Amino acid sequence: MTSHPTDPLLPSPTPAPPPAAGPHDTERLARAALTRIIEPGDEQAGRALRTHGGATTLLTLLRDPREPPLPDIGTRRLAGWRHRARTTTPEADLDHITRLGGRFLIPGDPDWPTQLDDLGDTRPIGLWTRGPATLRTWALRSVALVGARACTPYGAHTAADLATGLSRHGWIVVSGAAYGIDGAAHRGALAAGGATAAVLASGVDTPYPRGHSGLLDRIAHQGILIGELPPGSHPTPSRFILRNRVIAALTRGTVVVEAQHRSGSLVTARAATRLGRHTMGVPGPVTSALSAGVHELLRDGATLVTDADEIVELVGAIGDLAPARRGPVLPRDLLHPATAQVLEALPAHPPAPTTEIARRAGTTPDDALARLYELHALGHAERDGDGWRLTNTGKPASNARRGGP
Repeated sequence: MTSHPTDPLLPSPTPAPPPAAGPHDTERLARAALTRIIEPGDEQAGRALRTHGGATTLLTLLRDPREPPLPDIGTRRLAGWRHRARTTTPEADLDHITRLGGRFLIPGDPDWPTQLDDLGDTRPIGLWTRGPATLRTWALRSVALVGARACTPYGAHTAADLATGLSRHGWIVVSGAAYGIDGAAHRGALAAGGATAAVLASGVDTPYPRGHSGLLDRIAHQGILIGELPPGSHPTPSRFILRNRVIAALTRGTVVVEAQHRSGSLVTARAATRLGRHTMGVPGPVTSALSAGVHELLRDGATLVTDADEIVELVGAIGDLAPARRGPVLPRDLLHPATAQVLEALPAHPPAPTTEIARRAGTTPDDALARLYELHALGHAERDGDGWRLTNTGKPASNARRGGP
């Protein structure tokens, strides 16, 4: 199944043109090398990059170690960076990602999603991507759906349903490609022919988890895979946590479907709150430990949502309102208020005279009688001798002809 290239609500999956050759290529090579040298989210490295840029930072690491080091960076950490810097081959990594149909984006590129700049000194050094999408355009209309890996059937169904609904509204679903809620969200978007992006804690050519190899291939063909780590990199527990800040910053809002009290998806939601993004939660049973974290999030100020319409109302443009919620309309809901008051005054058994019904309804006998005939025509009331009572809907209908044979 393919995405909707002709749907005006969905950004085109046509890839952006490759960056033009020039001085920017030196910065690209340097930052590609630095993604092998420095772990994602390193704030001290981020300060050096903000001050000196990627090319100067890399040159500093490659110089004689007796020269003045980068400020505020410890000797041991600097020694490790310098050791890795001497063995990096960024040209090979860039060639490899190109052969996979991907790109390496850096700040300043036309396709760089500038909302990542809100991360300050923990902003990614660059992003390795694989897939046909134009990331900057997609990120502007994206929502993160995250939650528990060991989710319940309720959680998986809800995540898929939300993703399907968001896709039909023209929104891009972003998640982390893990088992459970993440996988259900990606599959829901793909099943609707929609757009989805997976932010990985590994290289975009390294399927993780292995059981999602097929899913990741589908996302690479229909959406986009995103990672801070260079090709061939494997995930670690800390990299999963650091990956979550990218999901939070990249999207307009984060929805948590199921989560325990200690859950990586809550890290994503709290990062979204710090960044000024919308934070949402889907409630679950109060007896379920897998919903306890979501309920805690809701108590802390997240917005409760139950379907895609409510999510779009929160993150979308002014006027994208969810439909009003109400129960089914019953026939008695359509009655005039005065007629409904007479209906409330009718006994089930025994029947009451018109004067008594008028007294209970607070009206005159003539008005009560007129409304009783209206209720009789609508099937709500029936006459019994000299009195009136509610129609016995449980009474079986008679086949006998009225008025005798």
